[in-house]
Amino acid sequence: MQIRDLGEFGLIERLNAMVTQQRRGPDNGSAHGFKLLVDTGDDTAAWVSGAATELFTTDTVVEGVHFTRETTPWPDLGWKSLASNISDIAAMGGLPLYALVTLGLPPETEVADIESLYRGMLEIGEKYGVAIIGGDMVRSPVAFITVALTGVRQGNPMQRTTAQVGDKVAVTGYVGSSGGGLKLMLEGLAAPAEAGSHLREAHRRPLPAVAEGQLLSQAGVLTAMDVSDGLADDLSKLCLASGLAARIYGEQVPAHPLLKQAFPNDYLDLALNGGEDYLLLFVAPGPVMNEVIPALPEGAAVVGEITGGPAGQVTLVSASGEEAIVSRSGWDHFG
Repeated sequence: MQIRDLGEFGLIERLNAMVTQQRRGPDNGSAHGFKLLVDTGDDTAAWVSGAATELFTTDTVVEGVHFTRETTPWPDLGWKSLASNISDIAAMGGLPLYALVTLGLPPETEVADIESLYRGMLEIGEKYGVAIIGGDMVRSPVAFITVALTGVRQGNPMQRTTAQVGDKVAVTGYVGSSGGGLKLMLEGLAAPAEAGSHLREAHRRPLPAVAEGQLLSQAGVLTAMDVSDGLADDLSKLCLASGLAARIYGEQVPAHPLLKQAFPNDYLDLALNGGEDYLLLFVAPGPVMNEVIPALPEGAAVVGEITGGPAGQVTLVSASGEEAIVSRSGWDHFG
């Protein structure tokens, strides 16, 4: 069997089972009072440390896989490489703290380009209060950036595993704009100036929903994750983790007016399947939703509900009431 036969998420599930089921003896953290709260398989790991809960996540971007220099200039690459990790911390209701950065670089890489990369990292770090405190550097045939990020919060983090039948499903803002920006650049499409600028910015400089994550957690939301691989695909992952299914109502999915202007026929597909929006997908009972939705930014909306059914199955309901099972068409490295 090859990795392509399992796919990225099948392989992740296989490795998660190995590391959780084949551990031997107590870990050093437990022995010193650092109780593990969230194990492998969520947006971050989490453990109790004194009066706080510590969070830890990591992510890698590789040239030719996640980015090209034509669509993502070096400063924007620096911004995005940190943004994806900040978004994971936001999904747990936490504050991002300290980052370690590992660079893999071809020897012919221009020093000025790496300085530009770091300027982008420092810009988003300043915006969200993240400090880069070290890292590593290696020779590589293609450029890659790995960021490991810590975070902190009080109490238990939001997780993917706590959804209940009857809960409403919502997002903290417009979805699909990043995917729209990438589509414009990859296909060389024309768009009205304002729409093109907005969509390219959404792809190159996403804004992780840290404040929104804290608002949700404080309001009693227990279940959340960030939208990195596409709304439909990420909702499927959340449902799989909770052992449940979901319905999405197409007419309720929030797409920005400028995305609709640029892609009048494709905006719903982009909203459902476009990745790297880095806002939050969350699940809560109706009364909690009624409290939090008005407090969230423009575009926040209830898009569906959690149901019984095959774990991970997501059904799209059209405006006319027609139903279709949504295939997992989000990003898969080996799919």
